[in-house]
Amino acid sequence: MKRPTLEAVAARAGVSRATVSRVVNGQATVTPQIREAVLRAVDELGYVPNSAARSLVTQRTDSIALVVSEPPTRVFSEDPMFSTVIRSASLELEAADRQVVLMLAGSPKSHARIERYISGGHVDGVMLISMHGADPLPAAISRMSVPIVSYGRPAVPVPLPYVDNDNVGGAEKAVQHLLDKGRRRIATIAGPQDMIGGQDRLAGYRNMLRESDRRSIVAVGDFTRESGAVAMRQLLRDDPDLDAVFVANDLMAVGALQSLRQAGRRVPDDVAVVGFDDIEAAKFTEPPLTTIRHPFTEQAAAMVKLLLGLFEGGPADPVILPTELVVRESA
Repeated sequence: MKRPTLEAVAARAGVSRATVSRVVNGQATVTPQIREAVLRAVDELGYVPNSAARSLVTQRTDSIALVVSEPPTRVFSEDPMFSTVIRSASLELEAADRQVVLMLAGSPKSHARIERYISGGHVDGVMLISMHGADPLPAAISRMSVPIVSYGRPAVPVPLPYVDNDNVGGAEKAVQHLLDKGRRRIATIAGPQDMIGGQDRLAGYRNMLRESDRRSIVAVGDFTRESGAVAMRQLLRDDPDLDAVFVANDLMAVGALQSLRQAGRRVPDDVAVVGFDDIEAAKFTEPPLTTIRHPFTEQAAAMVKLLLGLFEGGPADPVILPTELVVRESA
């Protein structure tokens, strides 16, 4: 069966082809009566607009690039943050009649491919996730004529609109909770220091220890479970008398709990543990993990809202969302 054409819709509605085009492309220069006649003809004929032709008229693709600067194994396996953010952003964009183009930027070759795709005008906007300090993509994309928003404060000196959570304040809440519990030798497993989340959570930890006149005890991980286990073993070697640890994300905290069990340390009796993120698994660790709730879903929704606002000339001011302490049995 032949696909209905714009001309067939025009004939059925008794209007010109140009009028049908204006209605289909959402232009407001058509009377309600004519618009109704055209839409009725579209429905009767089952007409579907040609997306390529429509984009030539509207100068829009209705597609948004979601660029994640991590390898596929990290995005699709262990860390639930990525699936939560991708799902939440996709739902928000779907509600706005936009589609997501997921692009993984885990290698120089993929960087070049992404730059070519975006500069070719295939998307209306870009959302960046999990940017690292040495990542060249934010600067490269910011030079293109496309709105761009970052999930998290950029780690590079590029003025990009962004949505973040209060990483410093969240870390301060975690350490304050441990201090309130009477813990005196509080260590931290920090996140990677080429990422703002890792830097800010370490800064919050140090702020609270400085105020309470305690020294920092620091090991650094990379936000994976394995790195948390390794860092916890290092901390126990460096300071066997530590009685608490603030871990910069829940996946590393899961690894830390494993190492503490293997070392014969009881949680929270011997060592209290507080994580950061409140992933679903935090409820089911042994013991259940006290943590700082990172509003992944709300942050993704706010990122989409900020980007869509930029299309309409809206403000590019940063959005910072609050965190909250979720108390369970580990501290």
